[in-house]
Amino acid sequence: MVFTDAEIDRYARHLVLREVGGPGQQRLKAARVLIVGAGGLGSPAALYLAAAGVGELVLVDPDTVDSSNLQRQVLFAEADVGRSKVEAGAARLRGLNSHIVASGRHSAFDASTADELCRSADLVLDGTDDFGVRYAVNAACVRHGKPLVSGAIGRWTGQVGVFAARPCYRCLVPEIPPDAETCVAVGVVGALAGVIGSMMALEAIKLIVGAGEPLTGRLLIYDALSAETRTVRVGADPDCPVCGG
Repeated sequence: MVFTDAEIDRYARHLVLREVGGPGQQRLKAARVLIVGAGGLGSPAALYLAAAGVGELVLVDPDTVDSSNLQRQVLFAEADVGRSKVEAGAARLRGLNSHIVASGRHSAFDASTADELCRSADLVLDGTDDFGVRYAVNAACVRHGKPLVSGAIGRWTGQVGVFAARPCYRCLVPEIPPDAETCVAVGVVGALAGVIGSMMALEAIKLIVGAGEPLTGRLLIYDALSAETRTVRVGADPDCPVCGG
């Protein structure tokens, strides 16, 4: 895969990195990443993956841009209010990097779309705040053998983990918590979305280029109020209805 002079100039800081270099940048250019949820987490993750030169990005989200999104969803501007998130988001990504392909699916991620969307992706990012959608994304990733980078935020706390085959996300969250909270209900500081979304993009880049130790089978938890992080291992559940047995 040949780079143009413009691409060589754009990705110069990657090309001199020992862990990326030309081969890694080629893998980024050849990658197709599915981002489920163009919200607080999907926004910064998509921007950094586009900037990094991921060849094809696909956004999936059924919503339109609301003014309340602008506090944390940096993919959008005031002029985008009322537009489809995936339409506005894909346009922004193409404007950021004309060397990539960015498209959107203005629909929910559910049983009717899961297999089609996951089958053609190399990697999936899930930044939604709906456990039903998270379960559907996880199940589709397990079925098709796709690595999943999952993130979540609320109030001042965020988390990010990587799931590849076993353990899967359902091993971490076997049942939907009865007291599950959403950002709409409890709020979230906007900059936290940038921190966790950027971490998600970083894990995706590591997986694509084969650098370092991704958070596979681990969950990183970040407490913004104390500026502390901790990492816990996620064990495979032998009775998991998705990956067990």
